[in-house]
Parts: sequence; structure tokens; C-alpha cells
Amino acid sequence: MKTSDGWAPSPPGESSAGPRWVIVASPDDLPAAARRHGLGEQAIALLQHRGPGAHPSGPDHPLRARLDRSSDGEFVLTAPTLSFVEATNDVHTGALICVVGADVVVMSEVGDADVTGRAVEKLTGGFPVPDEGVHQVLAAVVLTMVAEASAVEIALGDAVADLEHVVFTSTRHTDTVERIYDLKREIAEARRALGPVTSMLPELIAEAEESSENRRSRPWLIRAVSWVDRLDNHLDGYDDLLGDMLSVHLSQVSVRQNEDVRKISSWAAIAAAPTLVASIYGMNFENMPELSWTLGYPLSIATMAAVCVSLYALFRRSGWL
Repeated sequence: MKTSDGWAPSPPGESSAGPRWVIVASPDDLPAAARRHGLGEQAIALLQHRGPGAHPSGPDHPLRARLDRSSDGEFVLTAPTLSFVEATNDVHTGALICVVGADVVVMSEVGDADVTGRAVEKLTGGFPVPDEGVHQVLAAVVLTMVAEASAVEIALGDAVADLEHVVFTSTRHTDTVERIYDLKREIAEARRALGPVTSMLPELIAEAEESSENRRSRPWLIRAVSWVDRLDNHLDGYDDLLGDMLSVHLSQVSVRQNEDVRKISSWAAIAAAPTLVASIYGMNFENMPELSWTLGYPLSIATMAAVCVSLYALFRRSGWL
């Protein structure tokens, strides 16, 4: 209901004069609440019979955004919501379902984005909200939903920047590929939930243009469309950056493997020199004059040491060691 200080949601069982905003706890209670507050049977039928997956079974199952109109001007709006868990860099998706009539909005939300709670704070806290009547509630909810998606986009951008620092640091990390793929999966989930909103908002714009009563909705809806498009472009850029980071990381792994192979080959060559000399003098032929020399043993040891030192210096100069 509208108060002198702004909007305040009506209790589900209360019916009062003037525009009303009713929030129910579960989507399953929406048809009964809509019927109690005088919404048409056609809108209630749309709410009940929009096919499988219309009501998500949990916050981890995103809802497809859509707008269904009834013949008397009421419409049913469904939209996915987004929230971000900073501790684990996880994107959680929820759902917002509402029925909008001439003077009443009946709404329910699942998930942890708390779009309705923040919209209530915006409307009751004196913050500027465009439009009027029930469309002011719709404006507060839609703009809050997009603002929460924007917060998720910013958090994902920070996570990408942190991961970029990890990829280009000299310290080796064994889980870099897993972290890149995990973050790409979260970005894909955010885009999957946010993308359909771009098809729902133009329908709201068309509905506003067709109605002579709510043409004031068009400016903020156009602003919301631009906002969502910008968020999707940012998420697309983050996904491309993660793909580039993955390529760079794999190149770094290949370079490090080549360095390891060079080091192993260098040490193997150094070890092969004394092994070759020892194996020759270990054949025990009778006609080997060096075996009878007094300086034969120290000379062979010195020769092996000189060869090893020379090889080490050569490999060190070439950058293999």
C-alpha cells in the first residue's frame, strides 16, 4: 500500500483501497494471494499454467525471464535473480515472480538475492524511484534486480583480476586451471541468468508504449535495457580474458616443462662424461698402459672433473642451467 512516507507492502490477506504491493513467502501461494486481491482469473491461469519449470524448485535452478499478458491488461512477470558469495566466488541464481494488475502487485521471490527486501528499503527510505502507482513498485524491483546483477558483475571482475595476478606471478600454483574453469563456469551461469532479461525488458517497453496510462515507464525501462546490455558485455569480456589467461598459463607450463627438460638433459650430459671414462677403464683389458701408471688414477679423476666443470660452464652460459 502507499503511505505518506512511501510504499509499504500489504499483508497477504489485507485488501485496501489504492495501489497495493503484496509479498508472499512461496511462489506456490501466489495464485491464492492474487485471487484474494482481486486479480483476474486469466492472469491467475497464466500464473498456474505456464508449463514445466515455471516455478523453480530451489535457488540453484534459474528461471527463464518472460512476460505473459492477459486480455484485461494484467500481466505475469518472471525473472531470474543473481547473488554472489565472495568466500567461494560462487554465483547463486534465484527467481522473482509477480502478477501486476491495475492497482495491485503480488510478488514472491526465491533465492538469496533479496531483491524484494532491497526494493522495500528503496521505496520506504525516500530514495528517488521513477514512475507512479504499481509501476513504481515494478520500477523499484526491476532496477534493484539489475543493480544486484551489477554487483555480481563487479565481484566477478574483482575475482578475475585476482586470478590474473595468480597466473602471472612467478610462484607456481597447481590449481590454476581449475580456478580458471571454475570462474568461467560462474560467469557462464551469470550470463545464462542475465541474458533472458534482455528479452523480457523490451516486452515491458512494448507494454508501456501500448498503454496510455504507463508511458512514464518507458524511460527507466530503456535505461534498464542499456544497463543489462552493458553488464552482459562486461561478462563477455571477463570470459574472453579468462580464455586468454588459460592460453597464457598453458604456454607458461609448456615453457617451464622445456626448461625442466633442458636442465635434466644438461645434468644427464654432465653425468655421462665421468660414466664414459669409468666404463672404458672398467673393461679390464690387459694392454691398457694407463693402468700401470703411477699417476693414472689421479689423472683420470682430474680429467673427469675437468670435463664436468667444462660442461657445466657451457650449459650455464647457454642458459640451460
